[in-house]
Amino acid sequence: MKVLVLGCGTSTGVPLIGCNCEICASANPKNKRLRPSILVSENNLNILIDTPPDLRTSALGFDVKNIDVVLYTHTHADHLFGIDDLRMFNHIKKAPIPIYASETAIHFIENKFDYIFKEKTLSSKPNLTPNILKDRIEINGLSITAVPVYHGNDIINGYRINDFAYITDVSKIPETSFKLLNDLKVLMIDALRYKPHPTHLSIDEAIAVSKRIKPVRTYFTHMGHNIDYEEIKKYAANGNFIPAYDGLTFEV
Repeated sequence: MKVLVLGCGTSTGVPLIGCNCEICASANPKNKRLRPSILVSENNLNILIDTPPDLRTSALGFDVKNIDVVLYTHTHADHLFGIDDLRMFNHIKKAPIPIYASETAIHFIENKFDYIFKEKTLSSKPNLTPNILKDRIEINGLSITAVPVYHGNDIINGYRINDFAYITDVSKIPETSFKLLNDLKVLMIDALRYKPHPTHLSIDEAIAVSKRIKPVRTYFTHMGHNIDYEEIKKYAANGNFIPAYDGLTFEV
């Protein structure tokens, strides 16, 4: 199974508009971060997790030409508001694209983007089939499990796909969800900044969560402009902790 990181930045992306800090001004391309999303590919199936506002940019930049399924973690703008760009993948596939999310998220998407779902005859909008994912499904031999986590006071979905888990925008993992993360090979997890934050894990909190789950490798994502790639690489060098960067690919 192949994972492509389309974006590993926080809601603002990095660099921030108007910011002249050392990291925002950095020439290191690994300090340039689009809003968070990944593409998981296996068995001739491309699964996109989230449709951030940068979806068009990342799809063009990383030569993504096919999307078969979309999983949504939650409905904040940095994870959802690129939804209209899915229509080009409909044109390529000449077929609807199924989307999966929690019941709350599906209802939000249907209401806030009602133009998508009212009439199916127009080609100038996405053709999407909404599905509520409560527990686990299997698609093309891939086991996809919803992993509920806290994002501040909200419950959103992380996802486990076979032996890989993607858990972004998380501040706390319930005990019942830790059980869904046993025997992972690879974990990709929210690591916003060094200081604590009310709705995201800090770097040290992400490390602590990883040490409890005990995957073979852990990648940090959803990183803000307080994090320099080379510095965080050294900071986490004593364990199997790896900062992601846009365009990173790895096998699970």
